[in-house]
Amino acid sequence: MKDWESLAAFALTLPDTVAGRHYGGAAIKVASNGRAFVSIGREADSFVLSIDSDTKEVLLETDPATFWQTPHYEGWPAVLVRYDTSDPDRVQDMVTRARDQAAARKASKPRKKT
Repeated sequence: MKDWESLAAFALTLPDTVAGRHYGGAAIKVASNGRAFVSIGREADSFVLSIDSDTKEVLLETDPATFWQTPHYEGWPAVLVRYDTSDPDRVQDMVTRARDQAAARKASKPRKKT
């Protein structure tokens, strides 16, 4: 996955997924509950992967060249992922895992319009 378009194309092949928006940016969500599991990052050459905190810690420790964070993501169940990785299969596996975790959650609450 070299960029957002190729990542999104892969993520949309997973079951029950749809393109959408998350915090104002492009995202791929679970269609049945509206939960985003990948979204475009503000950081250059990376996307945001929403994943449980335990897996996040393992990813940061075992492959910091691919999985990283800024202070903004510390303490949150999300990690930045560089598109340019030496292990694209692992990234695909983590995207699939993130989709499965998001699918297991309750539907997100709609945002109030102000």
